[in-house]
Amino acid sequence: MAFNAFSGAAGQDFSDLLRSTPQQARPRGVAAAAAAGFSAEELENVTGPERRWSWVEIDLSAIRHNVQIAKRRLSPGCRLMAVVKANAYGHGAVQVARTALSAGAVQLAVATVNEGIQLRRAGIDAPILVLSEPPASSIPLLLHHDLMPSVYTTEFAIAYGELADRAGVRAPYHLAVNTGMNRIGVRFDEVLEFIHSISFHRALEQVGTFTHFATADCAETLDFNMQLRRFKETVAAMRSAGIDPGLVHCANSAAILRYPETHMDMARLGISMYGFHPCPETRGYFDLRPAMSVHARITAVNTPPMSEGVSYGMNYRSTGSVKICAIPVGYADGYPRALSSRTSVIYAGHLCRQVGNICMDQCMFEVDLRSHGTHRRLDPHVGDEVLLVGSQNGAAVSIEDLCDVVGTIPHELCCALSLRMPKVYLR
Repeated sequence: MAFNAFSGAAGQDFSDLLRSTPQQARPRGVAAAAAAGFSAEELENVTGPERRWSWVEIDLSAIRHNVQIAKRRLSPGCRLMAVVKANAYGHGAVQVARTALSAGAVQLAVATVNEGIQLRRAGIDAPILVLSEPPASSIPLLLHHDLMPSVYTTEFAIAYGELADRAGVRAPYHLAVNTGMNRIGVRFDEVLEFIHSISFHRALEQVGTFTHFATADCAETLDFNMQLRRFKETVAAMRSAGIDPGLVHCANSAAILRYPETHMDMARLGISMYGFHPCPETRGYFDLRPAMSVHARITAVNTPPMSEGVSYGMNYRSTGSVKICAIPVGYADGYPRALSSRTSVIYAGHLCRQVGNICMDQCMFEVDLRSHGTHRRLDPHVGDEVLLVGSQNGAAVSIEDLCDVVGTIPHELCCALSLRMPKVYLR
């Protein structure tokens, strides 16, 4: 990745120019850039990775590939909904949504009203489902931005229908059914009663019915089979009562890949769209490709004498034959402090041990200065690129590797890693 440098009128490097200017003579505040003569375009060209040497790369071709893997797995006639909640699991909602739709998804799912509005403001016009029932106070936003809520309380449903009717528009929704996960939804054995309690309202339009599996990614199938049976029976009861359930969907990533019987009218692709296997049982059967990699550049190189410590607490001591390299990634960037001295980074195609406690904004790694066997002597410098997540020349550190160390799941780490670091998109 290339990094721009400003030049003065006579070609002088900006950093040299700054050093040659007495500090008291340097302009301050908002007027500083104007006084220095930089155009707005020049300033905007200093992009995220050039402002701080750490960034996340998102390979959109991997997103396309994973969507196509899921589409090939689906039963004939089953549509695909791409789940882009939580900023597309940290990958960037707008970019991922556009990529998924171009690869064959026909609907999108988000978790919040704001997430749906973000997609609409980006010009995305595909149907968008909010995967929970938002506050009634948000109903004007739902109607204005054409967002479909999940519905499971009569109070919200009636308020939604009333406001839509007053505005002279329809109020489409998906009915959420609780089949045993006990998080949200109308309980499966109360669905008919619930629908009868709101069906009088002429503006309400049930365009979908769904449930969510708690254990589709588990080896044990008892609870999964119970949920699936309850959902099928609920949908059948609705149809027997003359109620159109709309698009029926229950399959998440694990169910898409493991259980073809869950491929009904639509399926929801979440974590596997980003390249992660939902469970061990799918590994080796589906070629999912991780879309996220994490990069940084070395900001400092030290050669501490033997026994000198590194970072807070000095839990690591130098052996005297290493260089300690600092990179600007810390736990505020989603790189968990619990990884301290328990992971590696990739430098010049080699795994190098991360050492010392991970700080809020920085961490360090160790480069062995000795040559032995097939290990060539490395010579790190400020500005050299480092991979925290990714692969290079046979060396690899995956999100799953980090999850195994800290005891979490890829969903959480991916969301955290992109909160502060800028994203660079590869197409």
